[in-house]
Amino acid sequence: MQNNLVFRDGVQVMRVDLHVHTEVSHDCRTRLRDIPAWMLRTNTRVIAVTDHDQQRGGPELARIVADLGLDNRLSIIPGEEVTTSEGELNALFLQQRIPAGLSPEETVREIKAQGGLVMLQHGFDPLKRYRLRPEATQRIAADIDIVEVFNSRLSRHHWNGVALAWANRRGLPVCAGSDAHTLRDIGEAWAETPFRLIHTPADLLATLGESVVGGRWTHPVYAYGRKQWRTLNGRFRRDEPA
Repeated sequence: MQNNLVFRDGVQVMRVDLHVHTEVSHDCRTRLRDIPAWMLRTNTRVIAVTDHDQQRGGPELARIVADLGLDNRLSIIPGEEVTTSEGELNALFLQQRIPAGLSPEETVREIKAQGGLVMLQHGFDPLKRYRLRPEATQRIAADIDIVEVFNSRLSRHHWNGVALAWANRRGLPVCAGSDAHTLRDIGEAWAETPFRLIHTPADLLATLGESVVGGRWTHPVYAYGRKQWRTLNGRFRRDEPA
């Protein structure tokens, strides 16, 4: 596997992508076993697996990473993109699945009961069909741990700026998420930080405190077409690094 090491001023750095979908999601075909090689190739050393209303993808991928002997190079955060009664909310460091359909407040309580982190994703993009409703965001604002301020799949990059301003007013840690639904989307949004392994919520929060957010925004029409092409192409060949 290609191991792409990156150094800045003599310090090894890595990328962190906290919003990734896999074959466990109903709308994604990315095979879990293909992800470690892509992470090494793109220097995306930490990802959160946030499949739609499913938690098992993260633990399964972590086992694959361990079986490959890569758990000293890559960190997998088990998570879930939970469909609440008022839109989606990302949960990180989950021990078990949280059911869909709970209120945002109930979902937050379930996340915290597992020792997890509440992550507000999708910014404030009004065209994101499943974004958390603004009134719900305000109700749970005090319980949000991390704000996604760069999402590669928003309708306009402008909404990433709105999320950043919202997070800054509250002094909240910020992150980036590719919202990847194909293998090659993983790492298109990132927080770059000095390399370290991530095992706990405290590890992640400390890492984000030293990070710089970046990414590539893709117009949603183009992103949809590219996803369809990559999905079709992947039926005939393995969509993974050579």
